[in-house]
Amino acid sequence: MHPNKKIKPNKRTEGDINYTPARQAWLDHEVDESTKALLEKDARYFFHQALSSPCLDVLSNCEGPYIENLSGKRYLDFHGNNVHQLGFSHPKLVQRLTEQLQSLTFSTRRYTNETAINFAEKLASLLPSDLNRTLMTPNGSAAIGIALKLARAVTGKFKVVSFWDSFHGASLDAISVGGESVFREHMGPMMPGVERIPPPVTYRGIYENNESKCLEYLEYVFAKEGDIGAFLAETVRNTDVQVPSKAFWKEARKLCDRYGVLLILDEIPIALGRTGKMFAFEHYDIEPDILCLGKGLGGGIFPQAAIVARDAYNKFSDISLGHYTHEKSPLGATAALTTLEIIEEEGLLNKVKKDKDLMYREMNRLQTKHDIIGDVRGLGLLWGIELIKNHTTKKKAINEAEKVMYECLKNGLSFKVSAGNVLQLAPALTITEDKLKEAIEIVDNSLTSLNL
Repeated sequence: MHPNKKIKPNKRTEGDINYTPARQAWLDHEVDESTKALLEKDARYFFHQALSSPCLDVLSNCEGPYIENLSGKRYLDFHGNNVHQLGFSHPKLVQRLTEQLQSLTFSTRRYTNETAINFAEKLASLLPSDLNRTLMTPNGSAAIGIALKLARAVTGKFKVVSFWDSFHGASLDAISVGGESVFREHMGPMMPGVERIPPPVTYRGIYENNESKCLEYLEYVFAKEGDIGAFLAETVRNTDVQVPSKAFWKEARKLCDRYGVLLILDEIPIALGRTGKMFAFEHYDIEPDILCLGKGLGGGIFPQAAIVARDAYNKFSDISLGHYTHEKSPLGATAALTTLEIIEEEGLLNKVKKDKDLMYREMNRLQTKHDIIGDVRGLGLLWGIELIKNHTTKKKAINEAEKVMYECLKNGLSFKVSAGNVLQLAPALTITEDKLKEAIEIVDNSLTSLNL
């Protein structure tokens, strides 16, 4: 695709597009010839798809908060596909996985293994009340699929309410309940029975920060549709960092109870300490009926996801809810169990709470300093900086956002641009305060460079 091709606004959602002129300038001046050759080969043999193509660089190593390219340049990775709560290549996790490879490497169906049992037991111990029943699966999209199947079995109702602009995975069932149009284009008929409502966006959107109108709309759909079985939502929207209030989630939970709707919370990218709690719903004094986990559950090394649900739902032994080949993977269970242990042993939840104070101060300092910033928002170590052209119209500063991203890349900081104009900052939870400040300085200088 030509680098200057105009991108439809509805495609600027989940992540970077990389088709502004800054993309070509990056290739011309920041990528050496051997890397260009590999990027061309990558483009030749892999399918091109939105949000993944074209690639920016070729990596050779990753460790701690860094990714490293072929020439040895290191980037502080504030993207990490949301798998890097522990940083990359955590030595304890590498050691545990190496040890597991020397013994049980696969668990055939109808057999179990101690590692998987220990993981499920540990996960249940971290969750409240009767959220004790786990099913493991290799990826988050599959976890969403299991949750939807379970909700149908429990309620006898197939309809689902979800939010526009939500992301719940890329498989056909997941995009059917998701709210991002870029994933549904050209896909034909979707799964029936999905009712989407606008999300409680704090800075822009039809509610203009009036969450009570969103709750009114939610109840309206519950009442009028009458046979909704599940409400599927991200507790905190990861992509462009939307953080609802405690009052919103407490009332939404009450509405689900009132109308007999199961609350499915998708915390695939945001659980495991990212927000300063092990699970984001803990900020809101609520419980989900079904919780979806993934991404960082495998410690940034092994693909692992899971759902956890209530004991009372364990009554469908005649239904294959999550009949996956690797459903009790010893390697996946080792990665997940060790990840939970490391979060606890290294006190990452308390660390993230302290880091949040630093980020709050620094993000507000940047907003005061740079007029192009319309809004900053975040929780724990998940932050969004929204760039605008005009404070009255809130017109998105799309080209400027990608210029900032590429300037940051030149200076060793990687992150994604979401919704076309939101710089999403999500570092490894193990990052030091000095490296956090270094990254913020890079962002600060890159914003300043827009005026030069």
